[in-house]
Parts: sequence; C-alpha cells; structure tokens
Amino acid sequence: MPSETARHERTWMAFPRVCETLGATDAERELGYAAWADVANVVAQFEPVSMVVDPTEIFRARRMLASDIELLEAPLDEFWMRDIGPTFVLDDDDPGLLGAVDWIFNGWGAPAWAEWEQSAKIARVVADAAGAEIVSSLLVAEGGGLHVDGEGTVLLTDTVQLDPRRNPLADRARVESEMLRTIGATHAVWLPRGLTRDYDDFGTNGHVDIVATIASPGRVLLHAQPNPEHPDHQVMAEIRASLESQRDVAGRTFEIVELPAPSTLRDDHGFVDYSYVNHLVVNGGVIGCGFDDEMADARAAEILADAYPGRTVQMVDSREIFARGGGIHCITQQQPQLPAVTDAAASVAVSRNFSAEPQGEN
Repeated sequence: MPSETARHERTWMAFPRVCETLGATDAERELGYAAWADVANVVAQFEPVSMVVDPTEIFRARRMLASDIELLEAPLDEFWMRDIGPTFVLDDDDPGLLGAVDWIFNGWGAPAWAEWEQSAKIARVVADAAGAEIVSSLLVAEGGGLHVDGEGTVLLTDTVQLDPRRNPLADRARVESEMLRTIGATHAVWLPRGLTRDYDDFGTNGHVDIVATIASPGRVLLHAQPNPEHPDHQVMAEIRASLESQRDVAGRTFEIVELPAPSTLRDDHGFVDYSYVNHLVVNGGVIGCGFDDEMADARAAEILADAYPGRTVQMVDSREIFARGGGIHCITQQQPQLPAVTDAAASVAVSRNFSAEPQGEN
C-alpha cells in the first residue's frame, strides 16, 4: 500500500443518503449533504473525484457536485468511503497492476443502529470501476483503522482490529499476518486506543486516522488536546507514550509533530473529537478539517504546510462531518496512480465514464 503522499489517480467518495447517520430532520440532512459536497468540490480542484451515489440521490448529487465529478450509481446505506470502500494497493512485481483489498465491513462492529448490507458490497463495485484486482480478506476492518508509510510500517489500534465485535478470534499476530498478505505491511505499530468520542454510539471504537498519521517515513503527526478539562488530554498522553516507545520498519524512533485541537471542548452530545489529523493528502495539496476557530485552524494549516512541503493547504469546515462520526479522511479514499500503465489500462483508469441515467427525482 503506497503512502497517501504518493501521486493519486483519483479520490473516491460516496454521496450521503437518508439513514440514521445523515440526520433525523430535513434541516440536519441538508447540512450533511452540503458537508460532503463541499469536500468533494474542493478535492476536485486538485485531482479527479469519483462519487458513488445511491439511485435515490442521483439528482441531488448532480445538482450539488461540480460537473467534472464522475458519478457511479450503486445502492448504498452508509457512505463513509474510507471504511466501506477498498484499500488500494500496487504490485511490486507488476507495476501495471492495481489491487483493491476488500475487507469485511460490518458497520464498525455491528451496532444496533447500523445498516451495512449494501455498503459491504461497495468495495467490489469500486474495484471493478477502477479496473483493480480484488484482494479478498476475512478480516473485519476499515480503511480508517490503518495508516501506512509506504515502506512497510502500518499504524493500528488494539480496540479496532482486536475488537471482539469485529474479529472475536483475532490476536496481534493474526492481524499482522493479514496486513502483510493484503497491504504488504511488514511492521505494525500498535496504539492502545482512539479518542473518547470515538467510543460513543456513532463511533468506530478507536480509528487511528483521527489520532495519528505518518506524514513521511519516521515522522508522525499526532493529535494533541492541550486542555486538561477534556478527557483526551490524558488519552493522548497515553497514546504518545506508546508511540515514543516504538520504532518504524527501518528501526527509527518517531519524530512526533503535534497537531493541537481547536478550543471547542463540547457540543450538544458531549466532548468533541475535533482533530486536524483527519486530513486528506491530494495531488499538490492537503485538504484539512476546519472548525471555525480562526487561530487554531491557521496554526493547523501552518503545521500541515510544513509537514507536506510544496502542497497547498485548503481548510474545509468539517463540523457537520464530525457531528456524524468522522472527518474528511473518513469520507474519502485515494486511488494511487500506477507507476506504469499500458494504453488499455490507462483508458480504464482515466477515461471511464461513471455517469448513470437518472432513476428518480429527489
């Protein structure tokens, strides 16, 4: 699995549809639609975007999305592409071969509210559209539960991959073996947990992509909660201590760069998990989460610009995404560019038309 900083062919997303996650009222749902569309329209300024859209939402998607965003019509229930979609990989022996890991998706541990029957099929739908070879896995996992450096290091959390609601028979050795087989990770760095809010009803039980990411080999961007009144102040001290005690695949200790959280501590549902770590790296840019905190957002943008030199940092208000259980990284999935492609493969990967005929008005 290449680093997210490697060049992309495109970014994949899924357009929201009416379900428990989107909101209980028309007003709440409209805010959700707008949040997803805002991210897609900004990403499309940097690289191609392909959007999976449920048939019930095709007209709304066409109305809200930029005209150059390609649409692929397929049944959906959940719409967090990082988790329902494939994890793309490249073949060392065949540089023209794109792979797509199809993890088992069970709605982040089969909570009572979740619906995932349709979204569990989306990885194969996306893989087929991308012209990728399926790599099947029996591990219940999501793309938000791992981060790689492109050299063989993978970041994981005990409370996700070893979650008994996901993988009741798993242990670290079994998970690491599957990470080697599927994404080529030869060295796992295990963190003890995720952020406090991530253990609520709509949480993932500790996804790493809201806690830490590897900006470049040996250099980790780590969420920081400077306010001791927030429970994540202590949580992050524990996670940092764990990270400081470990090394990457090359034997390096990690250079840790903190991304301090914004000043907001709570919303209507409790302590927030606002995190600048949950950004997306794109071709020539970084799409960062904004939280209507001028000073903190600006500070985060500076840190991201330093971590990813030569890329333009674009902050997008992400409060409505976080209110539904995630951030920008959670709703996107990068497809890496093949290092060498034949004319036929290029025509599949670049020129495919994902648009569909309308199925109903919305």
